[in-house]
Amino acid sequence: MDPKSLFSLNDHLEMLSRHGDPLEMLERTVDFEYFRDWLVKGLGYGAARQSG
Repeated sequence: MDPKSLFSLNDHLEMLSRHGDPLEMLERTVDFEYFRDWLVKGLGYGAARQSG
């Protein structure tokens, strides 16, 4: 990846995708929405956060 290139990050991400990006595989395998409520409550942000 050439750090001087304006499109280097995009090129890098496209190359990862073509060669089997492990994060894309994980996204297809795990339903992360299942964990959303727990994370929102546990981390204290989002719709579950109460001010006061």
